[in-house]
Amino acid sequence: MIRISRRASIPRWRSWLIRLLAIILALMVNAVVIYALTKMNPLKVYEAMFDGAFGTNRRLWNTIQEVMMLLCISVALAPSFKMRFWNIGAEGQVLIGGVVAAACMIYLKSIPSALLLMIMFILSAMAGGIWSFIPAISKAKLNTNETLFTLMMNYIAIQLTAYFVALWENPKGSNCVNIINQQNGEGWLPAIFGKPYAINVIIVMTLTVLMYLYLRRTKHGYEIAVVGASKNTARYAAIDVGKVTVRTVSISGAICGIAGFIAVAGQSHTISVNTAGGRGFVAIIVAWLSKFNTLVMVLISLLLVFMEKGATEIASSFNINDNISKMIMGIILFFILGSEFFINYKLEIAKAEHISKEA
Repeated sequence: MIRISRRASIPRWRSWLIRLLAIILALMVNAVVIYALTKMNPLKVYEAMFDGAFGTNRRLWNTIQEVMMLLCISVALAPSFKMRFWNIGAEGQVLIGGVVAAACMIYLKSIPSALLLMIMFILSAMAGGIWSFIPAISKAKLNTNETLFTLMMNYIAIQLTAYFVALWENPKGSNCVNIINQQNGEGWLPAIFGKPYAINVIIVMTLTVLMYLYLRRTKHGYEIAVVGASKNTARYAAIDVGKVTVRTVSISGAICGIAGFIAVAGQSHTISVNTAGGRGFVAIIVAWLSKFNTLVMVLISLLLVFMEKGATEIASSFNINDNISKMIMGIILFFILGSEFFINYKLEIAKAEHISKEA
């Protein structure tokens, strides 16, 4: 009686209305869950979530820096995912970029800070690009499975990072790298307008706009779209699929390397196996929900970071079990992801006479 058919198209305002309704429904369901499990006023809980993300100036800037890190990695994934190259290796590419940035801070700290930052930026981008080039060339030449290849590269990157952490550990025996160049700040991104993370925002937002233009306004972006739609069509149009694959995935890895540079030079000023913090996998959700539109990624990244910060705040403020706060996040994500089904597909109720004919 109910048929599911794919939508040919949908007005943009209607797709955003569906997403908004999904968030409202998620909040309503969460309100019932919160009250049933804790007997607390759900509005107080939501207020605490907002306070946890934006309540103070420090919390606001912490939220902003987390949004920028997630956004940077999401922007990196946009071209490869749009090409239908499933790059699951962002986590490792970020780590490799971070290791290179940390190495520059440790071994090149005697050179002027401005020059050091330029070297760190370039080498981190190159490291991330080379790390993604390996599965890209393998895919282009041998048609290997990029999902497994890039995923395995993550584990190699983690072990390499662990090796360098052990090599640079400070103090000895601590199994961690202390804040690098804490005394003179060599290799640290400078504060702008009195804000230590403002330059992170400038770098990431610049990359976001440039990637949007790259995918929408350039020949390379057109080639990426054609290869993603159909490799056979791309070959018929005389597009070198292998070349486009290697170039696009290398760019994706390079931006992940830049994210590693930002994490080390502009955020933590140290390196560890947790520098990427799982953002490489969360960025996949951001990329899918935004349909590879990097400007939309800003809003999606903000929403996910807000939920994470808010869940942490309510767990501590109300002494709620951490599993409940994760459940709240999961319900919201479930409704947001579910809304994409109703954006891409429509439900139709078959007429009675049509059903009888089929019977």
